[in-house]
Amino acid sequence: MMLEYEGYAVRTAASGAEAVAALAVDAPDFIFLDVKMPGMDGIETLREIKKKRPLVEVIMLTGHASVESGIQGMQLGAFDYVMKPVALDELLEKVRQAYER
Repeated sequence: MMLEYEGYAVRTAASGAEAVAALAVDAPDFIFLDVKMPGMDGIETLREIKKKRPLVEVIMLTGHASVESGIQGMQLGAFDYVMKPVALDELLEKVRQAYER
């Protein structure tokens, strides 16, 4: 809701598979992607996103810190890796940086 308030068009997906399927229709400027999800986890989803839309910036979110998943996400092309909970202004700054890139 806060991103919409800031003027961004926001779409949501209930799963990694749904997010990947939506890429066939639309190419967003950036994606927030949770690391822990049912079905395809965030790392698998990131892999598929980068295959289909390599220029889309992905900001990984996690509440379960894992150095390995952070490193793997960055190696696969994630723009950044953020720990939840995250302050809104920090999140908005990541969005601005990703959008500019």
